[in-house]
Order: sequence, then structure tokens, then C-alpha cells
Amino acid sequence: MMRIWPRSLAGQMALLVAIGLFVAQAINFGLLLRERRSLLLEQVTGPAIARLNDAIERTANGRGPVADRGRVRRMAFNPISPAMTPEPTVEEAIRAGLAEAGHTPLRIVTGVRPPRPEVENRRGQPPRRWRAELVIAVEQPGRGWLVTRSGWPHDTMYLVWRLIFQTLILYGIILLPVLWIGRRISRPLRDLTRAAEGFDPRIEGPPVPEQGPLDVSALIAAFNALRLRVAAMLDEKDRMLGAIGHDLRTPLAALRVRIESVEDDGDRARMADTISEMNRMLDDILSLARMGRPSEPATEVDLAALVDAVVEDFRDLGQDVSFAETPRLRLRLRPSLMRRAVRNLIENAVKYGEAADVRIDAQGQRIAIHVIDRGPGIPPDRLGDVFDPFTRLETSRNRETGGIGLGLALARSIVRDAGGEITLANRPEGGLCATITLAAARAASPSPLPR
Repeated sequence: MMRIWPRSLAGQMALLVAIGLFVAQAINFGLLLRERRSLLLEQVTGPAIARLNDAIERTANGRGPVADRGRVRRMAFNPISPAMTPEPTVEEAIRAGLAEAGHTPLRIVTGVRPPRPEVENRRGQPPRRWRAELVIAVEQPGRGWLVTRSGWPHDTMYLVWRLIFQTLILYGIILLPVLWIGRRISRPLRDLTRAAEGFDPRIEGPPVPEQGPLDVSALIAAFNALRLRVAAMLDEKDRMLGAIGHDLRTPLAALRVRIESVEDDGDRARMADTISEMNRMLDDILSLARMGRPSEPATEVDLAALVDAVVEDFRDLGQDVSFAETPRLRLRLRPSLMRRAVRNLIENAVKYGEAADVRIDAQGQRIAIHVIDRGPGIPPDRLGDVFDPFTRLETSRNRETGGIGLGLALARSIVRDAGGEITLANRPEGGLCATITLAAARAASPSPLPR
């Protein structure tokens, strides 16, 4: 059913009109057949009743019909053979007509005789509409049978072809304008669909023209108003986040200054670490909240160089991080955000897996960044949960390692903003593999590193 039913508005309108026309034509055909049957019955039985009544009256006066001439002939036997098709409706009409004139015959028998080719085509004339012969026989007590013959249509196929021809004409006259009107009505809906699919709160595009019927134009107006409200809400959110970041960083900066007066070096170091951790948490929260409208524009960068720079930062801190040499890969993305996503994955690998092995794999239509660690991995049923904000797995990651469960959520938001995806998988030999997959359509062909 879904294959037959069209999906477009214009197609559904045309199909509904076509079904309605077909049903109307079928009803019209049924009424036409009924009317034709009634008219045919009247055309056949009227003259036959008149001839039979006249023959019966002449018989009563001694001047009855004979066997070899006349429209009504007398026969000694029933001329209707079993091979002939009876017509009960004609029999009932003949009986009613004779009874109305006061005549009550013993039996009335009818039969349709198939047409004979030599009769149809005599004198070179084309076949007529009356293709068969209806034989009407009326039995008179002790006197034999009165027999008369009339023309009878052999089939009604010409009516079927007439209905088909009329239906095709109606389809051509009605369906073509309906399709044209349906396409004009659905055009504003197609424009609205394209605008909704391409809606980007970071870009202030022109409003969708309010066209079409009243309901459609009202829907487009509501969409335009909704887009303005969404943009206003996001602007307000950005202003609120900026104010929150400023208001929270100010007391943190004041605390950092005050801890310098603490005499105990150990207490002072722990306080400084706590303040740094609070600053990192604040940065992660604000970055995740701003992912819908990042301020950094997309530029063309060398992905291999970007990942190598992040790895070098960890090496400078004495972390066990390795990176396999990779040809240059030019991609268009937001470098600071992508650097942060890669750094979050490497930081997790170092923190929970002791070391990190970073690789870039460019094959076909995909570019993958793999970050592999040597840790205990993640239970298979929790691999999807770790991407939820503020989610931490207590069995393998505790408060002593730091973090509030935003690193992977932020990394996934950054990668998805770049048109990619991030996945986690446990390795059979142990450890966890975090993979960032980007579309190669954003990149140029890889070129070898200079010697």
C-alpha cells in the first residue's frame, strides 16, 4: 500500500480525485446499465405484447396467424431449444402485458439465439448493434404456440469502452489542473522544509516568504516567528553564560591571590590545585553550553599537525603518549575546538589507562583518529552512558582522578559539530579505543610529509 500511495501532497490530491472520479464513473455506469436495461425491455416487450394480443384476438375471430409468414407465427411445438438463453424479465413483462389485455396463456418461454454470421454481414453491411435474436413463444390451450422474434443486443462491451473513454477525458480535463494546483500549494511547504532543514541559529538568514493558502501561510509565519525566538533565546543564553563565567572567575582569581599568604607549602599547593580544577570545570561547562553557537570560525587546518601538537603538549608534561607519523590531511574545521576534543580523549587515556597511543587512519571516505589506552576498559553496557554530561563510572573512575564527567560529552559535541562521530570500543587485548570519525569530503587528498 505504501508503494502505491504517493508521498507528495500533489500526488495524494491527484490520487484522491482520480479515485473519486472512478467511483463516480462506476456509479454512472451502473445507472446507465440499469436505464439501458429498462429501455431495452420496454423496446422489446412493447411491440411484442401488441403483436401477440393482436394475434390472440384474430385467432378468436377465426383469422389467426399461420406458420410460414407474418410477424407472429403459429407453431405446433415449442421452438425454444435448451441451448438458448432464457430471459425471465421479458417473460414476466409479456405475461403482465397479456394479462392486462385479459389473456392468460398457459406458458410463456423466451430464448436468445446467437447471431449468425451470414445474417450479420449480408449485403456487405457491417455488423449491427442488434447482434442476436430473441424468440418469444406463448402457448395457447389446444392450439399450439404463438411465436414472435425481436432483435437483442449480444453484449454490452461498447458501454464499457464508452465508460473508459469518458473517464480518460475527465482525467485529462480534471487531473492535470489538480496536479498543477497541488504543486503550487505544496511549493511553499517545500520552501519551508528546506528552511527548516538548513536552519542554523548561528546564521541569520532571510525569512521564508509567506505564500500559499491561509493555513500554509500561517504555518510559515509561525516558523519565521519561532526562528526569531530561538535566535533571541540563544543570544540571551550567550549573554547569561558570559556573565556567569565572569562572576565565577572573579572570586576564583581573588582566592588564587589570597592563597599566596598561606605559609604551609603543602596546603597552598592543594588550594591552588583545587582552584585550577574549578577553573577547568567552569571552562568545560561553559564550552559545552556554548556548543550550539561556537564563536570560532571554521578554517582549513592540517589535522595531522593539530593532533601532533596536542601530543607534544602531553609529552612536555612527562606523559606517556605516542603518535604515529601521518601524511598531511587538510580539513575544514574549528581548530581550537577539535584540539580540545582530542586533548580530552588523550587526557582520559592517560588518566585512566596509564598511557595513550594516538593514530590517524585515512581510508576512502573517512578519516579516523584513534586514541588507545591500556586501562581496564568500560563495561559494554555502559559504553553509551559515558557520553552523558556529569556521568562517571565509579568502578573504574573515582573522585581522586578529578573531573565531573564532562570531557567525553564535550568531545562528542565538538566532533558532531564538525560533521563526525565519536565511538568507544573495548579492545580484545585490553584497554579502550576512542575513535573520532570525520568525513573525508571535508578534506583534500593526503599528501606526504616533506623530507
